[in-house]
Amino acid sequence: MSITLTGTIERRNIGIGAWALVTDEGDTYEILRGADKNLLKAGQKAKVKGQVREDIMTTAMIGPVLEVKSFEVISSD
Repeated sequence: MSITLTGTIERRNIGIGAWALVTDEGDTYEILRGADKNLLKAGQKAKVKGQVREDIMTTAMIGPVLEVKSFEVISSD
């Protein structure tokens, strides 16, 4: 199932590190490794389309794993 979320990109220093999307509603999604490097900039606000992967577990375990299919940068700090 495809979802669209808007939020802020954050870098989490857990283990080897993880990237997260924190939505405007306060929900946290872990961005699946391999996402476009242009998305992975801490403080950047983006609208992300993707799929929540329930078949994947991570060591960070900061929230549902989001496989990003496309994104649009809204603003960057």
